[in-house]
Amino acid sequence: MRLRSAFDELNRGMDQTGVLDGMDAYARQAVNILTSSKLRDALDLSKEDPQVLARYGTDDPAFIRDGAPRMVRTFCLARRLVEAGARVVSMNFSRWDWHGPDGKNFVEGRKDMPLLDQAVSALVSDLHERGLDKDVSVVVWGEFGRTPRVNKGAGRDHWPQVSCALLAGGRMRTGQVIGETNRLAEYAVKRPVTFQEVFATLYKNIGINLSEARVLDTTGRPQYLVESGNEPMRELV
Repeated sequence: MRLRSAFDELNRGMDQTGVLDGMDAYARQAVNILTSSKLRDALDLSKEDPQVLARYGTDDPAFIRDGAPRMVRTFCLARRLVEAGARVVSMNFSRWDWHGPDGKNFVEGRKDMPLLDQAVSALVSDLHERGLDKDVSVVVWGEFGRTPRVNKGAGRDHWPQVSCALLAGGRMRTGQVIGETNRLAEYAVKRPVTFQEVFATLYKNIGINLSEARVLDTTGRPQYLVESGNEPMRELV
């Protein structure tokens, strides 16, 4: 509700000041998207079927940590944004800082994980029932792994050696576990998968030709989207 109100206010302010006149084409395109009625309708969950919305679970808006609330209905918003034409939707769920100085990691984890499980399952099922599962790729992950051993604050610190991810949809061959770690989840011991491989897979899913697509870096030099030698995951495509 607050986000929709903010976009409405943005739209009114730009109409009054004429600020759009001084923008380049890309900035103007971004503003037009943010102030469109299509986006506003997609963000309005009051227009969603209550039975569908209930499948995603119940929000806990009072809990806000690390910049993201414990809001499961944002998963439904993600689906609505895709239906409205969004090519990529990125979202956060609840806390992500698990170092544990407050000693509540296990308590909060018991609250977070069932909600996340329900919301992700509802999203994947919802996409499938609407015939969107072939066109929409779902990725659930963090920015790195966590230490296999609990620290003195009853939490876990950064551990880039190994992590995990869940992928669904996108015409991928799902229903399998790819890769394996040792018993303590410290190191990959079988078929390590790199982030670059996942990126390559996602780019392929949305129709980007990795051998041709390039972006300009800050010096104006063209760069490939993934590092040389990284291909879409053979197990999935």
